[in-house]
Amino acid sequence: MIRFVLSIFGALFSLFTLGVLMVALTIGGVFWIYGRDLPSHESLAQYKPPTISRIYSGEGHLIDEFAHERRLFTPSEEIPDLVKQAFISAEDKNFYSHQGYDPRGIAVAAFEAVRSRGENVRGASTITQQVMKNFLLSGDRRIERKIKEIILATRLEETLNKEQILELYLNEIFLGQNSYGVAAAAQTYFNKTLQELEPHEAATLASMPKAPSDYHPVRQKDRLLARRNYVLREMYQNGYIDKATYEVEVEKPLRSVQNGDFESFRTALPPRDYFTDEIRRQLSEDFGEGEFFTGGFSIRASVDEEMQVEAARALREALEKYDRSRGKWRGTGKVIAEELLEDEPAWRQALADTEVPRDVVLPTRWYPAVVLKVADQQLTVGIEDGPADGIIPRSDIKWMQGDFAKNFKRGDVILVREGEGGQWSARQVPEVQGAFMAMDVHSGRVLAMQGGFSYQDSVFNRATQALRQPGSSFKPFVYAAALDSGYSPATIVVDAPIEVNTPQGLWRPKNASNKFYGPTPLRTGIERSRNLMTIRLAQEVSMPVVAGYAERFGVYDNMGPYLANALGAQETTLYKMVAAYAMFANGGERVKPTLVDRIQDRYGKTIYRHDDRQCVDCNSDRIAPNRGPRIVTDRPRVMDAITAYQLTSMMRGVVERGTAAGVINLPVPTAGKTGTTNDAKDVWFIGFTSNIVAGCYIGYDRPRPMGRGAYGSSMCGPVFQSFMEKAVAKYGGGPFDVPPGGHFIKIDRFSGARLPDDATGDYVVAEYFRDGVDPIFGLTYDGGFAMGSNLPLFEEVQQAGRQVQTSTGETTTVGPKANFGTVSSGGLY
Repeated sequence: MIRFVLSIFGALFSLFTLGVLMVALTIGGVFWIYGRDLPSHESLAQYKPPTISRIYSGEGHLIDEFAHERRLFTPSEEIPDLVKQAFISAEDKNFYSHQGYDPRGIAVAAFEAVRSRGENVRGASTITQQVMKNFLLSGDRRIERKIKEIILATRLEETLNKEQILELYLNEIFLGQNSYGVAAAAQTYFNKTLQELEPHEAATLASMPKAPSDYHPVRQKDRLLARRNYVLREMYQNGYIDKATYEVEVEKPLRSVQNGDFESFRTALPPRDYFTDEIRRQLSEDFGEGEFFTGGFSIRASVDEEMQVEAARALREALEKYDRSRGKWRGTGKVIAEELLEDEPAWRQALADTEVPRDVVLPTRWYPAVVLKVADQQLTVGIEDGPADGIIPRSDIKWMQGDFAKNFKRGDVILVREGEGGQWSARQVPEVQGAFMAMDVHSGRVLAMQGGFSYQDSVFNRATQALRQPGSSFKPFVYAAALDSGYSPATIVVDAPIEVNTPQGLWRPKNASNKFYGPTPLRTGIERSRNLMTIRLAQEVSMPVVAGYAERFGVYDNMGPYLANALGAQETTLYKMVAAYAMFANGGERVKPTLVDRIQDRYGKTIYRHDDRQCVDCNSDRIAPNRGPRIVTDRPRVMDAITAYQLTSMMRGVVERGTAAGVINLPVPTAGKTGTTNDAKDVWFIGFTSNIVAGCYIGYDRPRPMGRGAYGSSMCGPVFQSFMEKAVAKYGGGPFDVPPGGHFIKIDRFSGARLPDDATGDYVVAEYFRDGVDPIFGLTYDGGFAMGSNLPLFEEVQQAGRQVQTSTGETTTVGPKANFGTVSSGGLY
């Protein structure tokens, strides 16, 4: 009997042992099969989580940020213990003791699943397992994924320590509201840093990983509150907080940015504008879009926030002024349905959902509004974030063609700004557009850039992306080529009609005045923007030489050597033109425009710095109080310093007595050039002081004539003047540096004749000539052009019209005889 019993026990033991062995072999086989082709966990040791790239102004203020996933990477040592303890209590209380997976937790989860017949399935994943799932595996709930997860978790525990694993987890995890990682979530939900979080706030964040969408702080407030209190209880039971702290924290209300309890961090960020978006565009090209949006760059922009505001204001004022002079009301084109207008919450929500620009300040903020009632003498409008009974009086629309009933309908979404006496004023985004840009002439730092009326209305940056004809603002490059080729400001060029045979027919360019002025010095040619002189000069110098200068200055990559291009017929950008003018202002040194001073990577290492000049004396204590440190530059020259000064002097004449006279009036020496294309499709002004260059262009996005009175001086000149008044007040200015190697000679600016050294008068100008070169006075150049037989030479100057007797016996004046040469559209001016 005993032997029989023993044999039974022996058989059972053998069977049990064999069963255990089979189970072990089966489990081992399963783990071997699933563990063969797993991704490498060792790469996590070098893992760089995608983080936000942030842009700071020159003053160090955060002005924009870009990211696919909004994450602020925080090293483990900088994450407070309170935050770590909250997540460990919520997700994995045995984190510091297990080896990557929790057998007891898996068993409990399996038991719950069986008992509930599959209705209550929970993951039982440790933090280490969640790291592997988030980084290397999919999020499906198949048993294969769970096995792989456990295998990788055990391997990871052998590679990284607990703090490194926790660092990966707390920086990678998604916590809702496009927030990845605890630092971004703390900012999103509470507008706080991790160090500022209270225990109940840390517990709130720790409640999110379970299912962020199911624990929304507004829509699922009660559910989130219950989960938060559970996490606090776990923190207390695990010994992370004491009983008194638990009792205080669990009674605190659930507060969040989303519920209006805290101000959003985004309120400190200005609206995205053309400047920061252009940085995004350029750095995405330089580093790759993926690296820019995930690399965690800290970017110090060159923008001057104060000057950027002034640039936007000055350009907007000019665009709105022109738009109102047209008298046409267009509105926004958006309408709110009639059935929503009777219910204030309904139309307010509809208005908030309507896409209209909200970034315009001119002179105060513009608000979206909906027309609620159209009366004979006034409009009643409901205003976003404002009253539901705002009044727009009839007097406000006196600039419009038509009346209230014609221009406005109930339900129309419009833009308004607050006027005087509590009334409101109707506004609209102008159809005409333009751009403005200002930069430091020595360093190339772009101080301000406005690429249109409103970034939220149109993200197209007209300063860098719009190709436009520069018109006469290109002429300085023709004159630069001539001055470097041996001509001088006193050189005489014939201002007379020209005929050029082209494949498209006979081209007869003309001056803007429709007049011809005969032999004229170069100075007067540029001051008065004479087209015919410029063409003859370009022919004398040769267009390939002119094209070479334009390419050297960066105005064009490949300029066509055609005479019409001497008048600015080939398209370029404002960005390139302003940068090229900076080289006139700084004495002819190459300068590269930049929107970025410095870029640091996520670890604080500088990976780009724009200004590579050496400051020799910056660390010296021997610099006199009235002296600055020496800065050594090895920038190459694009033109001779004397040529640059001669051209600058001539462009000062444009401002003081030429096409920009009466518009530009700054307290420091200023030079510049206007530009207006055929039919005023584009108007320009680019000017500079001794330290700042700024430029403006205005025109329709689909070029078309802007009508009579549209000139570079009348439209862009005021933009430059308005901006530069503030810029000069802040940055100052002084006389343009006179380079060595030359001397002054007084000449008659009308005839080019040499004058005595003591000559004075409006006709006298002191020109700068190179030493060792004897200027030749009186020599006239005509470019080799023949005259058209039916084209007058001087008559239109000497005789603006002729007296005739009418059939009634009265005397009147009629203009000169019109012919093809005088009515042709001609070139640009």
